[in-house]
Amino acid sequence: MRAGLALLTLAYVLSQFFRAFLAVLGEALGRDLGAGPGDLAFASGVWFAVFAGMQPAVGWALDRLGPSRTAAVLLTLGGGGGAAVFALAANPWHVTLAMGLIGMGCSPVLMAAYYIIARQFEPVRFATLAAVMLGVGSLGNLVAAWPMAWATETFGWREAMWGLAFLSAAVGIGIRVVVRDPDAVEGDARGSILDLLRMPVLWPILALMFVAYGPTAAIRGLWIGPYMADVHGLGTSQIGQATLIMGCAMIAGTFLIGPLDRLLGTQKWVCFGANLACGLLCLALAMSVGVSVGLSVTLCALIGLSGASYPVVIAHARAFVPPHLAGRGVTLLNLFGIGGAGIMQFGTAPLYRAVQQGAGVEAGYAALFGFFGLSALLGTLVYLWSRDAAR
Repeated sequence: MRAGLALLTLAYVLSQFFRAFLAVLGEALGRDLGAGPGDLAFASGVWFAVFAGMQPAVGWALDRLGPSRTAAVLLTLGGGGGAAVFALAANPWHVTLAMGLIGMGCSPVLMAAYYIIARQFEPVRFATLAAVMLGVGSLGNLVAAWPMAWATETFGWREAMWGLAFLSAAVGIGIRVVVRDPDAVEGDARGSILDLLRMPVLWPILALMFVAYGPTAAIRGLWIGPYMADVHGLGTSQIGQATLIMGCAMIAGTFLIGPLDRLLGTQKWVCFGANLACGLLCLALAMSVGVSVGLSVTLCALIGLSGASYPVVIAHARAFVPPHLAGRGVTLLNLFGIGGAGIMQFGTAPLYRAVQQGAGVEAGYAALFGFFGLSALLGTLVYLWSRDAAR
């Protein structure tokens, strides 16, 4: 199990990379393919939409086929194939197609690991182990920052994508060889995602999950690059450094917030406090657009730090999910988390364009960050009606 989880963690490094690397390729893709910020926002949104749309099928496959086959097939074909399509791209829509394939390939890797953790370890350890998995896997966020910018400037983005295609396929094949499926659940219990959606105890948690990941995913994965270029005039290398700082903060937040439920004896109030802080920090960023590079980078880093409650939110919901629906349970939460992030990706491009055309670039970014902040605060307010998990 340890070797299998280690390989799934490597696969999750790739997943984190693929959801964030477009932020540093904007200039290169604009020059070579004519892709603007709106095109990249749409392509990034497609990644999240396909990833989210795959979750019901992934949940069924985890419960029925096991994590080994599920993750291996999708990552090899989707991740490796999608990266190859990206390397061959000649138009912006090719990038969108590639991101959709990559989203399909990445869709099972974290949930396969969480399924194994949920089935093989005590529930009280879920949040901590899930946070460690998420934190280590988030190294992909760092590789997608300055190192990707350096590789693009040194070798070219097409060559970098070919390397990622081969790496994704190799990891997928390795998962099939190394990952061992947990023993089958005893008994004849059956169920579906609909059974989980009929549980009112999950509704406020799902509401928070819908908005909890969106601000950090959208800012780190897409908008921090154009914002730093358009408002502060930074180049590719400097943008890579800014995204690297935010990526480090996101990893630190995962390791900081993940174990707090065991230390404080509550999952609800850990999630509430972290997401409240994230929403307020997004509003602070909206009100300080253009003030200084240092302040913008600092606020983005703090948003990444406070927006890392994802594993604790899943652990909160996992406490109410029966064992025979473990796969569907974690993928349902992931569906809401990634789906919410994808909707934010789709919605922010038209919002930015509408405000920017009427009031200017800085007003457009202020509207973006304000939208993220208000969304996070609304979800946090609904979450107040949730029930804390028994210790």
